[in-house]
Amino acid sequence: MNYVIKRFARATVLMGGLFLVASCSTPKDVTYFQDVKETVLPVVAGDGLIKIEPGDRVSVIVKSKDPALADLYNLTVNTNRLGTAVSSPEGMSSYIVSKDGTIDFPVLGTLKVAGMTRSELAGFITGELRAGHVRDAVVSVELMNASFSAMGEVKQPGRIPITKDRITILEALSLAGDLDIQGRRDNITVIRQEDDGVHTYRLDLTNMGELVQSPAYYIRQDDVVYVEPNDVKKRQTTVNGNNVLSWGFWVSVASLLTSIAVLIVK
Repeated sequence: MNYVIKRFARATVLMGGLFLVASCSTPKDVTYFQDVKETVLPVVAGDGLIKIEPGDRVSVIVKSKDPALADLYNLTVNTNRLGTAVSSPEGMSSYIVSKDGTIDFPVLGTLKVAGMTRSELAGFITGELRAGHVRDAVVSVELMNASFSAMGEVKQPGRIPITKDRITILEALSLAGDLDIQGRRDNITVIRQEDDGVHTYRLDLTNMGELVQSPAYYIRQDDVVYVEPNDVKKRQTTVNGNNVLSWGFWVSVASLLTSIAVLIVK
């Protein structure tokens, strides 16, 4: 009987040791860009510039040496009608782009703006004004509500503003605080609403060569970035939310069984 108990104690100790070794092993898929060497990786996903889309809020500010003249193009109206200027909290005149991609701009009338970048729209309006009555016009354009959403295993999930003309998936994840240690680097999903439906893209941060060739390498407004939990995180979570499947739990069980076996042998 003592022989059986001793063998049980040895087996329990061995099992506990194996759990400890497994829990302390280095995961292979934690490191980013594992394929990167000293080389140049061409990006084939286009220029990545954020384009104005229907539903966007666009701020357009016109400046001139003659403030009274510029004010004719900086009207702020307390309305939210599509395509019409609205007052923003910052006191800047902004426009909600209508479904047909237009805004109703003072004096110039209806302008087709969808598909333009900020600089393209600023350049277009500047040209129209300088060809007319505002010879020294300076126009600045800002997107007021451009943002993307980060979900899953990131440190700061939520809706995040886009403040640049171009943003990569790497910058987007950085803005979300980076992946936590339990997020899968090799299976990130980008969900994007297109004209023909919802598109999904799978990204692998461990393979930079493939990453820069994905259509989702550059993030667009309203994209959703989802980071999937790794297998360890999945095993830790049960239906009722208890972490009974965690490594710590099983190591504790092994230690308890070992202690019991030692006491019995004594």
